[in-house]
Amino acid sequence: MSTTDSSIKGPALFLAQFMGDQPPFDSLAAICRWAADLGYRGVQIPTSDSRCLDLRLAAESQAYCDDLRALCADAGVEITELSTHLQGQLVAVHPAYNELFDNFAPPELRGKPDTRTDWAIEQLLLAAKASERLGLTAHATFSGALMWHLVYPWPQRPAGLVEQGFAELARRWEPILDAFGEAGVDLCYEIHPGEDLHDGATFEQFLQAVDGHPRAKILYDPSHFVLQQLDYLDFIDRYHDRIGMFHVKDAEFRPNGRAGVYGGYQNWQDRPGRFRSLGDGQVDFKSIFSKLSQYGYHGWAVVEWECCLKHPEDGAREGARFVREHLIRRADKAFDDFAGGASDAGRNARILGIR
Repeated sequence: MSTTDSSIKGPALFLAQFMGDQPPFDSLAAICRWAADLGYRGVQIPTSDSRCLDLRLAAESQAYCDDLRALCADAGVEITELSTHLQGQLVAVHPAYNELFDNFAPPELRGKPDTRTDWAIEQLLLAAKASERLGLTAHATFSGALMWHLVYPWPQRPAGLVEQGFAELARRWEPILDAFGEAGVDLCYEIHPGEDLHDGATFEQFLQAVDGHPRAKILYDPSHFVLQQLDYLDFIDRYHDRIGMFHVKDAEFRPNGRAGVYGGYQNWQDRPGRFRSLGDGQVDFKSIFSKLSQYGYHGWAVVEWECCLKHPEDGAREGARFVREHLIRRADKAFDDFAGGASDAGRNARILGIR
């Protein structure tokens, strides 16, 4: 299904969770053909997977980027955005998480947190240039976290601690945001638990710390708001002018006497809050697509599969159909235009009973 420039585009598929060692998931060409056969019209590409692309080469070579676009077009899809979720996470890592997040870095950087941070920042700068060469206008990433261990205020946080944390986060990200600005690309932070930008309040504090940088945007994913019990529809009303990207992912939250929002250290299947395939969870996507359309969002609707139960190939197949059925073609006239009439100032004055 095609859409006009004023409508949400889709469906698209985030490839990160589908890449693998077996065909058709082991190369960009093959997985793009697979996605197109399912009905997808776009793919969001993880830059951390060398099976998809060579990020440095994409930043340096226009010919390579032209070939990438042609490869995807030949398969029947277009590139919607690039993603640096894993590298963005490494821009800011509290020491308590160093060993866990070392898995996101090349082996030679593990155990070297300062060098790892420098590498992550360079990756983002390369992604800005690669996005520009590919003709993209938005990019997906994580903010990283210096303060996640402080999310629950016990013991009491010292005065000024949070402000200092956001100042440091801004210091690291401002040069990256400037690079994306020079490339003409919005940098969309996925609002996500585990990140310093995990809800509207934290995004506001970050935005203030970067002086309202015009390229600091939001990757909106309602599933993370369900798990936090945050009003994901009101979020759109508040921040629609900063929403630059949309992950279509479902979730459910079913608390009980054993566990709630924090999950009790349970695995994904046993947590009260868990991700589901599209249509199997609790997210009101009809209202989300309506609100985004109302506010003029014209980016892509990108399916991200992370279901704790359903097979990924089934989730992908159903997800393409789900998004198509929720796309809204914007009306080009009001429903009651037929009942209107020609008007001028004099006629309006007579209707109002004024001279």
